[in-house]
Amino acid sequence: MNKYSFISPKQHSYISANNYVKKMFRTLCRTGGALLMHSQRTVPTVPALWATQAQQRWASSLPMNTVVLFVPQQESWVVERMGRFHRILEPGLNFLIPILDKIRYVQSLKEIVIDVPEQSAVSLDNVTLQIDGVLYLRILDPFKASYGVEDPEYAVTQLAQTTMRSELGKLTLDKVFRERETLNTNIVHSINQASDDWGIRCLRYEIKDIHVPPRVKESMQMQVEAERKKRATVLESEGHKEAAINVAEGRKQAQILASEGQKTEQINKAAGEANAVLAKAEAKAKAIRLLSDALAEQNGNAAASLSVAEQYVSAFSNLAKESNTILLPSNSGDISGMVTQAMTIYGSLAKQSSKKVESVSPEWAMEKSEELVPPAQ
Repeated sequence: MNKYSFISPKQHSYISANNYVKKMFRTLCRTGGALLMHSQRTVPTVPALWATQAQQRWASSLPMNTVVLFVPQQESWVVERMGRFHRILEPGLNFLIPILDKIRYVQSLKEIVIDVPEQSAVSLDNVTLQIDGVLYLRILDPFKASYGVEDPEYAVTQLAQTTMRSELGKLTLDKVFRERETLNTNIVHSINQASDDWGIRCLRYEIKDIHVPPRVKESMQMQVEAERKKRATVLESEGHKEAAINVAEGRKQAQILASEGQKTEQINKAAGEANAVLAKAEAKAKAIRLLSDALAEQNGNAAASLSVAEQYVSAFSNLAKESNTILLPSNSGDISGMVTQAMTIYGSLAKQSSKKVESVSPEWAMEKSEELVPPAQ
């Protein structure tokens, strides 16, 4: 309708009523607590070399000033008065001045999830990677988010992509897979440093997929197989080493136990021999004492002479039973002469011992008698 065309009062009232009904209907729909619907559009990035499609969230329409407004929870409405920032409407009941006040921006205070498109990046060892991620952010200052940047979500998405390429260029391919958590933390820190002026806080960033070229993937698979074979070889060699050590340790313990057994056996044998020698010595000493006591009695010398003669004769009688070469006295056939000779020897010994000091022991007499009487061979 032309601005200067004539309108009758009846038509003007009809048009005003129709516009008023439309405005009231829209206001009731918004103030009833319904959330604003957002549409999506794709905007190509600049430069064209890195042309990707980023998701954008736009309000379908802004609420109109109906004097009485109900702001939904977790939303902030930015109000301008005569084209300048006036205030921010908090959730709940709010009042505005018609014509002068206008709702310019609607900001959601909820956590926003943005898919970062897949992009190419080059690692420190010159490997081209295809990587994408998910960005979680929240608007903390609606004023900065409205007036600090034209499109905050698009700006944060582009910043996340450039930061991710920059951080990947500092790491080698192996470290990219091992230090994914550190990479996410560095990206979040870099985004928050740049987005403070936009009133946006990046909560976290998660890398979804990392794609490598097919040849690099094959080489990585071969490297993994070689590493597994190496580990298997090392484990097998360590097993052989431990087995050899165990066998040597067992032999060592066996030798130690055997030597300890031989030592104990020799000690016991020596102790037994010592006890036997001691017992023989004690028995011999006892026999000598008994012999000495017997010699000290009356007619002891005669009895000793008779005993020596009997032993002398018995020794000669046993010589015939063995095939030995022996030296015999000239009168070996005269038994009475042999007995007389033995008794004479003992008598001479007894006389000599009686002339010596009384301290001479009987053992000396026995040894002397053995020297005088030639042993049988």
